[in-house]
Amino acid sequence: MDRDTFAYSTKFFRDYSGPTRGASCQSHEHVDYIEKPEVFTYADFFKDYLIPNDPCVFSAKFTEGWGSRRKWVTPDGKPNFEYLLRTFGEAVVPVANCDVKEYNSNPKEHLKLKEYINYWKEHIKKGYRSPRGCLYLKDWHLHRAFPEQDVYTIPVYFSSDWLNEYWDAIAVDDYRFVYMGPKGSWTPFHADVFRSYSWSANICGKKKWLIFPPGQEEFLRDRHGHLPFDITSPELKKGSLYPRYAQSSPPVEIIQEAGEIIFIPSGWHHQVYNLVLMKSYTGIDYKEFYNFLKIIAENRIFVLENHHSEEDASKHSYRAAISGLGMLHAVFDLKRTAKVLTSLNANEEFKKLNPETLSPPPSALLHRLKAAIDTALL
Repeated sequence: MDRDTFAYSTKFFRDYSGPTRGASCQSHEHVDYIEKPEVFTYADFFKDYLIPNDPCVFSAKFTEGWGSRRKWVTPDGKPNFEYLLRTFGEAVVPVANCDVKEYNSNPKEHLKLKEYINYWKEHIKKGYRSPRGCLYLKDWHLHRAFPEQDVYTIPVYFSSDWLNEYWDAIAVDDYRFVYMGPKGSWTPFHADVFRSYSWSANICGKKKWLIFPPGQEEFLRDRHGHLPFDITSPELKKGSLYPRYAQSSPPVEIIQEAGEIIFIPSGWHHQVYNLVLMKSYTGIDYKEFYNFLKIIAENRIFVLENHHSEEDASKHSYRAAISGLGMLHAVFDLKRTAKVLTSLNANEEFKKLNPETLSPPPSALLHRLKAAIDTALL
């Protein structure tokens, strides 16, 4: 992060006092398309999309060097089933039935990938029909199961990834998912976990996204306050069931082609359809949330205190990534972490945990955070 970007970002959060970023009062009829990697910098992304909380689409040029684009797709643009079977066939994967609604989601089962691909081939032969329904491979932690595989390279724009930085540190989980499915498979209306920012790269095929800026989802709630399962359902037009639907704006529609990346900002609800064969990538309690903040803080404090020690940082992939983004980015992250930690300390439910028994106590971590920020800005 350069000094101009740091100054802009700091001023934005200091001055910001309006409605939720990306709220429904703003117009989002057009989503920017980023064509050339060589002229689009991290600072451009940070100032023009991340901070304003606006979506954008990156061209296929940003992914043309990925292993998945070379190996997972045939020369005529279809899934390379033989390669997938040879490489991952015995892996057990989660599969959802898109034709069945169960507690506002699709029921899942677990199959070996080779079983799912056999179903997929048969589904295509039968004109995209199957007595088993439309099955969709969703939320497969491929990176965790096959870390040695050359699948993709994280674009620099998404290298500051707090959630995966935390999960990797405690070696429990991650939020790196692979989706595979035939034409007609889809994901119901939702916002991403913890209202986080997300990015999704489409390796093969075509997807349609219907996205809504933060605030619009309030007009889509039913009379009981529940969000819809399917925002294209005719039921939403019934005023007795969805009393505020008439006040809503149409979704922003994006067609994502093979190789393209879509950036979905925080709080943007969306529903996604697979138009042709495709593959893509894309709950925490108070104590765990504190541990999450602690890891984020400690990695950045390390970078600030040892910013000349590149060899030591390189032993920790996320510390190396933070170092690559620059000292000012670490300061920016720490300032945001300090603000969240201050808010957490004031939370009545968090206070019931007797937080001063945590290691380190939140007050000590906050003091260390502020000291690191002050020292870095001297």
